[in-house]
Amino acid sequence: MLELLKALLLGLVQGITEWLPISSTGHLLLLDELISLSMSPEGKELFMVIIQLASILAVIILYFSLLNPFSPKKDATEKRNTWILWSKVLIATIPAGVAGILLDEVMNTYLYRWQVIVVALALYGVVYVVLEKKGRGTREARVKTLEEITYRDAAAMGAFQMLALVPGTSRSGSTILGGILFGVARPIAAQFSFFMAIPVMAGASLLKLLKLGLSYTAGEYAAISVAFVSSFLVSLFCIKALVSYVRKHDFSVFGYYRIGLALVVTIYFLSTGR
Repeated sequence: MLELLKALLLGLVQGITEWLPISSTGHLLLLDELISLSMSPEGKELFMVIIQLASILAVIILYFSLLNPFSPKKDATEKRNTWILWSKVLIATIPAGVAGILLDEVMNTYLYRWQVIVVALALYGVVYVVLEKKGRGTREARVKTLEEITYRDAAAMGAFQMLALVPGTSRSGSTILGGILFGVARPIAAQFSFFMAIPVMAGASLLKLLKLGLSYTAGEYAAISVAFVSSFLVSLFCIKALVSYVRKHDFSVFGYYRIGLALVVTIYFLSTGR
C-alpha cells in the first residue's frame, strides 16, 4: 500500500509539473530522492516513461478534434490546415529529437543529479523573472492563432525545446517563452507547446519501452498503473488551467517558485551530505 501511495504522489507531481514551467523531470528526480520507489532500476525507468505517456495521452484526448485530420466534421480546407499544423509540429520536434537521440547516454550519465537540477531551476527562474520584468511577454503578439504560426516560428520553438534536455529546465516553459519572444501570443504558444510534446515525448518513451522490455513484477505493474491514472487525470486539469492562466498572467510567479525551490533543495542536500 505504501508503494501505491508513493506511485500516486509521483503521478500527481508528473501531471502537474509536465505542463507548468517548473520542470517535471527535476521534480520527479528530486522527489525520488525523498520517497524512492522499491523497484528495480529498470522498473523505475519504465515507471517514469509510462507516466510521461499518460501526460501525452491527456493532450491527445483534449485536442483530439483539433489534431485529427480525418475528422468527418472537417471540410477539405480544415483537413488541409490540420495537416499543415502537424507538419509545423514535426518541424519543431526535429532539433530536440535529434539532440535527444545523440546525447541520451551523456545526459543519463552526467546530468541527472541534483546539482544540475538546482542550477537549471535557479537559472531559468531568474530568466523568467527578468524577461517578464522587461515586458517581453506584454508586447502586442504577431501570431494570434495556430494557423498564423510560420515554419520559422515552429523551428524557433523547436530550438528552445532543446534547452529542456537539461533536467530542471522545463520543456513547456522553454518552448512557451521561446514562442513569446518570437511574437506568438501566450495561449497559442502554450497550445503549440503541448502539441510539440506529442512526437518528442511519445517517440522517446517508445524507444525506451523497446529497450526496457516488459518483464516486471505484479507489484511494479500495479504501481505503474496507479501512477498512470493519476498523471493522466491531473494532466487534463493542468493543461486547461495553464492555457487559461497565461491569457492574463505572466511567468514571474513560476520564476520565483523555481528560485525558491532551488534554494530549499540546495539546503536539504547540503545538510544531509548527499
